[in-house]
Amino acid sequence: MSEANTKPAAAGAVIRLLEAAEETPQERLMKKHVPAWVVSGAVHVAVIALAILILGARTADTKTPDKVLATTAEKTEDPEDKNLTNEDPGLDSNIEAALPEIDRLDKQNADAKVTDENVGIPDVQTNDTTALKPPGLEASDLTNPGAVGDTGNLMSGTGGGGGNVTATMAGRSGATKSKMLREGGGNEESERAVARGLAWLARQQKQDGSWEYDQGEKEHRAAATGMALLPFLAAGETHKPGKGGEERKYQKTVANGLAALMKMCPPSGQNAGRISTNMYVQGIATIPLCEAYGMTKDPNLRPYAQAAINFVQRAQGPNGSWGYGAGANGDTSIVGWQIQALQAAKLGGLVVNDAVIKKAINFLNLAAGGSRKSMYGYGDSAGAAPGTALTAVGLLCRYYIDNWGPSHPGMIDGVAGLVKKPPVGQGSVRDMYYYYYATQVVHFYEGEDWKNWNEGKLVDGKRSGGMRDWLISQQRKKDGADMGSWDPEAGWFGRGCGRLGTTAMCLLTLEVYYRHLPLYKRGADGNAVKILEDIK
Repeated sequence: MSEANTKPAAAGAVIRLLEAAEETPQERLMKKHVPAWVVSGAVHVAVIALAILILGARTADTKTPDKVLATTAEKTEDPEDKNLTNEDPGLDSNIEAALPEIDRLDKQNADAKVTDENVGIPDVQTNDTTALKPPGLEASDLTNPGAVGDTGNLMSGTGGGGGNVTATMAGRSGATKSKMLREGGGNEESERAVARGLAWLARQQKQDGSWEYDQGEKEHRAAATGMALLPFLAAGETHKPGKGGEERKYQKTVANGLAALMKMCPPSGQNAGRISTNMYVQGIATIPLCEAYGMTKDPNLRPYAQAAINFVQRAQGPNGSWGYGAGANGDTSIVGWQIQALQAAKLGGLVVNDAVIKKAINFLNLAAGGSRKSMYGYGDSAGAAPGTALTAVGLLCRYYIDNWGPSHPGMIDGVAGLVKKPPVGQGSVRDMYYYYYATQVVHFYEGEDWKNWNEGKLVDGKRSGGMRDWLISQQRKKDGADMGSWDPEAGWFGRGCGRLGTTAMCLLTLEVYYRHLPLYKRGADGNAVKILEDIK
């Protein structure tokens, strides 16, 4: 049994050894290894392909689409930003405001040391509290505002500014802004206040791009939107990219705000340009449309801006003023917003009818009091007094449309009255309507009066009580929902326009150094001459 069993086993072993010995290395490779490699490779390829499909689908779902600049009335559907700016603008601010060497400037001018001493007349009262009403009060419900057809429509005009549309707003950015800030009396602290205020305003913007007054005239979103946009534009923020194509800090904020106004402004038809039947609202909302067009020359904006300013001109009353309703006679306060809109249109290169300007000057003559027409009443000269909000409005209008430079006798007398009622100390009742207009007038007047107004009067070698430092001191700086804003004033403007309106007016007052370039410059002899050359 053992022999029989051993032999077959040995024979089998020999056969297997012989077969293995007869195979070449190439044959073994082809028969044993290559099939395994092929199968393994196929499996790996399938796994890799499946992974690519899965990951690719996820990437497509989560990829952020390219940003599209909103320059038309269509609002982007992007979700509202929760953190639009750095809350400490002094550390990292994108606003092109301060000089490259601003960090080396004193926070105050050399002789502007702050004290607790109040300068000026405390608790200044004016007789304008019933005359100057916030946007929207006593609105006229006209169903057919303005003239229909060609009557009162734009018939002539050169476009304003002699074509120097870029130079006229050069103060809002770059080296010119830095120069105007330094020479005008602004400083690092005032620009930090502006940055904080813009951050607060941006956080108040509604999902549809508009703003709303937080008390009082809440229904007038067009006025609130226009008033909120102006400080961004004054700071050089537009809906267009900056130099080199980089996105501006508040580019989206401005774009959405302009889109909201454009939706309220029909560019054609019987009611072309009518943003509101209330001319306060119409004027305030028209200004940013005209300024934004002048700053960017965006062709998408032009038909809306031109239509809005056309409506302003059609709505002028018979005596050259503007009333609450289109086509009615009105008052100096409403006139002030329309003149600002017309001036913005001229500076921006839009068409303004010279006849409208002449009629407006006729109204200013009607409302002016005094031998030099240096003070202004409400609807006529009755009640005209120096140093009132109405007088400040009238003087600014004269500066813009009637060639009243700093050496004009009426301007000299008018400013003399304004500077007797400068900003008062902390805790006093504000009149931001008066301060907004008066600050612009005195700024354009220049000289020692402006230095005293802006930085405070010099008392015992120290300056105190100036508009700049007073406004900075009043701003909310602590963390919280109100950080960067100003408390609503106790007067009619605060009650009507709330924290939003008060903050916008305070910001515009702190941006006075560069918002508008002066139309006149004092010569060595003290006389003012109109500036004709471009300021680059």
